[in-house]
Amino acid sequence: MTTDEPAPRKAPEPSGVDLARVALRAAKEAARARGDAVQQKKQARRGGLRSGARADGRDPMALGAAINRLISDRGWEAPAAVGGVMGRWPQIVGDDVAKHCVPEKYDEDERVLVVRCDSTAWATNLRLLAPTLVARLNEDLGHGAVKAIKVYGPSGPARRYGPLRAPGSTGPGDTYG
Repeated sequence: MTTDEPAPRKAPEPSGVDLARVALRAAKEAARARGDAVQQKKQARRGGLRSGARADGRDPMALGAAINRLISDRGWEAPAAVGGVMGRWPQIVGDDVAKHCVPEKYDEDERVLVVRCDSTAWATNLRLLAPTLVARLNEDLGHGAVKAIKVYGPSGPARRYGPLRAPGSTGPGDTYG
């Protein structure tokens, strides 16, 4: 192996909170499996599996419970929580900021929230508020869910090239750059 080759990028190791969630989920599934097996053995001795007055694993689930189970089984707790934050953005940052700044995406690997503002003044203002906002988001989502906020200003219109352009003109980039 030569020293010119870049080292392969490793996936970030799960933190203590993530490891605890995984261990809790595995313990719950194991307990559920043990309980289901014992219940099925008892029912088989009594004359076969049949439905009764009490709830069992074959009964239909409520939609909310089914979605919560799917989220926990797939490990989507953090992305779902961040999606909820994007839906509650005006309550978290306030109506004035929410009118001018919109969350665009969340990078789960780097734990970075990307926010787009409609003017450079609001982008600067949000950059100054970023540490407070990160603390508020982590308070709501759990410690370490958001490490940083990337704030982008407005994007300019697409540059058009053609015969009606002045030679040497940089176009609308002079205004938005």
